[in-house]
Amino acid sequence: MLDLYPSLMAITLVTFFVMLYRLNKKLYKPLLKFMDDRDTAISKDMEVAKNMSGNTDELQAKTKANLDEAKASAAKIRQDAIEVGKTRASEAIALKQTELDKRQESFATKLEKEKSDLKNALISQIPLVKESLKAKFSQL
Repeated sequence: MLDLYPSLMAITLVTFFVMLYRLNKKLYKPLLKFMDDRDTAISKDMEVAKNMSGNTDELQAKTKANLDEAKASAAKIRQDAIEVGKTRASEAIALKQTELDKRQESFATKLEKEKSDLKNALISQIPLVKESLKAKFSQL
């Protein structure tokens, strides 16, 4: 029925242990060493990343502070420019208003003079108009 060959079993067992030893030496130990090295490298990289993230937070805080300061400075400069513009505009308006007031006064004086000249001219023409009216009425 079933024949057992102890020599064949011994050779198979020896071959199995030799292959196990060689695989352990050539494959499993280098693979385990590679996996351990990789785990070590990953943990170091994670630590470096945590340290860098701490630095990043600090740098972001400084950047935010600088931006806030720049925005405040820009707002102050803008407000100063608006004030200077308003001052210049009000000075220009006042100057123009003074000029227009002088021109209006000059125009009013000129108009009054023309009015008096026209009145005098009309008064001097009244006798001629009376004579012409008398002549027209006498013809009727």
